[in-house]
Amino acid sequence: MGREISAVDLFCGAGGLTHGLIKSKINVVAGFDIEKSCKFAYEKNNKGAKFLHQDVSTLTAEELKGLYPKGHIKLLAGCAPCQPFSTYSQGRDVRNDKKWPLLYEFARLIRQVKPELVTMENVPDVIKHEVYHDFVLELEGMGYHVWADAVYCPDYGIPQSRTRHVLLASKLGPVEIVKPTHKQSAYKTVADTIFSLPAIAAGESDPLDPLHKSSALSPLNLQRIRASEPGGSWWSWPEELRAACHRKSSGRSYSGVYARMSWDQPSPTMTTQCYGYGNGRFGHPEQDRAISLREAALFQTFPRKYQFVPKGSKVEMTPIGKMIGNAVPVRLGTIIGRSLLRQVI
Repeated sequence: MGREISAVDLFCGAGGLTHGLIKSKINVVAGFDIEKSCKFAYEKNNKGAKFLHQDVSTLTAEELKGLYPKGHIKLLAGCAPCQPFSTYSQGRDVRNDKKWPLLYEFARLIRQVKPELVTMENVPDVIKHEVYHDFVLELEGMGYHVWADAVYCPDYGIPQSRTRHVLLASKLGPVEIVKPTHKQSAYKTVADTIFSLPAIAAGESDPLDPLHKSSALSPLNLQRIRASEPGGSWWSWPEELRAACHRKSSGRSYSGVYARMSWDQPSPTMTTQCYGYGNGRFGHPEQDRAISLREAALFQTFPRKYQFVPKGSKVEMTPIGKMIGNAVPVRLGTIIGRSLLRQVI
């Protein structure tokens, strides 16, 4: 035992899982993703890890095996795109959907490469689908010890009320995630995470950090956010500020949109549109704006200096928001790495 673990990160995106694994002292040699726009962020912030722009379904076992250093324990990691596992997708014939086979491709590569360790992260609803259970049964059939469960991110020091399904598999012995690191009384909050950032107005950015940039607000939305209290809802707005859809009885259940965060609570789950005030509880607790891209990245536990675009490049909200929202929280990657390292210590 004591051999070094080297990892390849499938569906790597901008590098959230990779960065977390590196912070846990796992060597990550490469990441694969179909989104070429992630290349800069991935390679800039993860020295030694190469970004490979390739569809995982075209990846061969020979290509993958050639990336691992000789004598190292092989870890194959991945977070297959989670859109197919949403509530909207339930009940569909997964084998006829072009998005679903990605998890089968992951299983194919595991079967052919035979890594000693495997990890997968996805939305909790993944367990409601046949493709996931096929995946687990195949791992068990190949002799892997499998641990899988829902993980509540605040339990591990992530300042975001995000729940994710994590799977760990090992041929080296029984495996499980490390025990929670934070009790509820010590959860990381919005204030812990972004209170120290410079104040900016809607549509503006910090001259010293271009990623600390917020979306512009229309005059109506500016009135709305000024009428909003931290942790509150549009229910408390004057009638004339409410959206037409919210005036209907069916709209009253959407209390978490057009809302401010609370300083003393973890943030809501970051999404690919978390920079938009109307897309969820993404209003700043105090300033009259939506959270900035940098604030969203901090809630995803990316380091403050993590770069998503080259210096001097235009900071565009949509593509960077997608990178941030789709990422595995860096600290969750670190927790996964620590859990797997116990297999070799």
